[in-house]
Parts: sequence; structure tokens; C-alpha cells
Amino acid sequence: MLMMNFVSSIIFIYIGIFINLYIWQVNNSIFEVSWFNLVMFIGWGISFILGARMLYRQTIRLLLALSAVSGAAAFLLLTFLTLDNRNLWIAIIGLPVGLMWGFYTVAQNLSVSFSGKGSEVASFFAANNLIGQVLSMVIPIVSAQFIGWFGYESSFILMFVFVIVMLLFSYTMPKISMPLSEGPQLGFWKELAVKKVFGSRQSIWLVLSILAGGVFMQFQNLFTLVFTFTVTQDKLLIALLNVLYTGSAFLGLALYRKFKWNDNLCLWLGVTLLSAGFVVALFPLHPLLILSNVLTAFGMFFFAMIWNAQQFQCIENYPPARKAAFLIWREGLLIGMRIILLVFIMQLQSLDGWLYVALIGTTLISLILIPVFQAKAVKVMVTGRAPSSPGASISEGT
Repeated sequence: MLMMNFVSSIIFIYIGIFINLYIWQVNNSIFEVSWFNLVMFIGWGISFILGARMLYRQTIRLLLALSAVSGAAAFLLLTFLTLDNRNLWIAIIGLPVGLMWGFYTVAQNLSVSFSGKGSEVASFFAANNLIGQVLSMVIPIVSAQFIGWFGYESSFILMFVFVIVMLLFSYTMPKISMPLSEGPQLGFWKELAVKKVFGSRQSIWLVLSILAGGVFMQFQNLFTLVFTFTVTQDKLLIALLNVLYTGSAFLGLALYRKFKWNDNLCLWLGVTLLSAGFVVALFPLHPLLILSNVLTAFGMFFFAMIWNAQQFQCIENYPPARKAAFLIWREGLLIGMRIILLVFIMQLQSLDGWLYVALIGTTLISLILIPVFQAKAVKVMVTGRAPSSPGASISEGT
């Protein structure tokens, strides 16, 4: 799976920076970039649910192949499609990009969850993050130079070639599929029933952490790009700034290995650094926007490593069918919160005003609540994974 991640990361890093820049540089519009991301996440959600359902009868090979086909469609559309209606054009591009990401995410998350124990999951995320960080330094520079020499259209064709390589790799992946209930088969939608999935106090805290995480991650992901594009639209400078951000994450890795901090300290350190970055962004001067991104990249290393690993560890002892259903709900909740936040971000005209301050304030509150909710979930796990009780279900607690 790591080899597939290597190939796909090249594509996703390119999309994350240069497709957003391709859209931004025409009108410097927060609305257009937000609209692209909103449509992308709609496609992501659709393909994630569809892919999860398909895994009851198929394996991750098919999902990875569908991801590659969706990516191929996106790059072909980028190369050849022209429309007078720009918002429609953005939506048509964003949908297959989202489908690509959704099929890939469901294949990766479920295969990792079902093929490894807690320590193995943590090791996978550590190795995957390291690969991602190295590629995050190299790919933007190479892509910027390539676009500078040959133009965007040639880079789309090159990415199309990488997607074909991804398609070929999909046939070498292990044949992992979705486990069903140990009892009578309930069907896909009944497996996702709220009372069946969220039947413990631990689930409540995990869901609250996920909801808060969706708000925080969408703000951080989108505004890292917007802050950078506001400072410069020079592709090579953007790539070099990305190297600076990634270098901050490497500093986090070095400190983590040297001091071997515990999970709780790492999570709070990440939250503190991220919060500092968002506060700095209240003053949108160019040097401060760069500082904001450096701080959030530094903090994101600690946050993402611990948050993801703890979430998977908390559901490690769930029955396979419940674990699968929880992961589907997890992704759906994250995407739902991302889309809600994007609807508000689309109203922004610039990096100032009451709405901008309100978005940062909401993000800060969500971010600070995450380790609180996460600690509650971990505490329940450590004290014996409390059994389900009628008073502890989400449906009765909301």
C-alpha cells in the first residue's frame, strides 16, 4: 500500500497546489477556490459511500482502479474542456477530482484498519507521513519548473501518465474487502444504523472530536493555499514556500524522535502551534501569512500523527462490521463539516472583516475542543472499552 501511496501522493500533491492555483490565478477569487473544493468534497463523499458499499462484494483493487479512472477523466477535462460559464467549468473539474480522492480514501482507510493492529496502524501513518513530507518538498518544485518550461497543459498530460501508472498498480494490491456482521447479514444501510454504530460513551466523544476536526482541517487546508497565493503567484516561489512549510513538519519529526513526548503532550503541542498560526493570520500582512503557515505546518505534524492514530486505536477492538461502519460515518461527518464551512468561506471577499474573524474564532474553538474530546474517548478505551448502554447512544444524547 505504501508504494501505491507514493504514486498517488505525487498526483494529489500536484492537484492540491497547482489545480487550486490554476483556478485562483484567473480572478484571485476565494469564492472560486472554495467552490472547487466544495464540489470536490461532494464528489469525495459520494464516491466514499459508493466505494464502501462496493467493498461488500468487491476488493480494494476495483476502488483504486476507479480512483485512477476518475483522475484520468479530471486531467483530460483540464486539458480539453473549455466553457464560457466558469463556475460550471470549475464544478465539472472538481467532481472527478473528488471521485478520485473518495475512492482512494475508502480503499486506504479500510484496508489499513482491517489489516493492522494499533501499533501497525501508527507505524503505517508514520511511514506514510514521512513519504508525504518528502514528496511535498520535491514535487512542487519539479512541477513548478515543468509548468514554467512546458505550460499547464503539458503538466496535465504528465499527470495523466501518472494516473495510468496508478491504474496499473491497482491490480497488484491485496484483495481486501469489507467484513460483514458475524450474525445474519443486515445489508449495507442497516450496518450503518446509528444505534448499531454509536452504542458506547466512547463513540460519543469520538464523534464530537470528528465534527470539530472537520471544521479545523478545512480552514487549515484551504487557507494554507489562500495565504500562500495572496503572498505570491510565482509557481517556483510557491513551491519554495511549500518546502519551508514541509521543513517545519520535519522539525516536528526531529523533536518528536529526540524527546519521545507522550501522545497527550504531542496533541496539545500541535493544537497550541496551530492556534498561534491562526491568531497570527488575523493580521494578514504578507510576512505574517507566511509565519502563520509555518506555525500551522509545524503544529499539524503533531496533531495529525496523534489524532489519526488514536482514532484508529479507539476502534481497534470493534467487531469488523462495526469498525467499517464507523469509518464510513467518520468520513461522512468530516466531509459534511468541511462542506458547511466552505459555504461560509465562499462569502469571503478578502482576508478581513467580521466573517473572516468569525471563521478564525470558530476554528480556534473547534481546535481547542479536539484534544478534550479525544482524551475522553481514550480514557474510556483504557478503562476497559465500556460496553454499550442505552443512555450512551448518540441518538439519545442529541
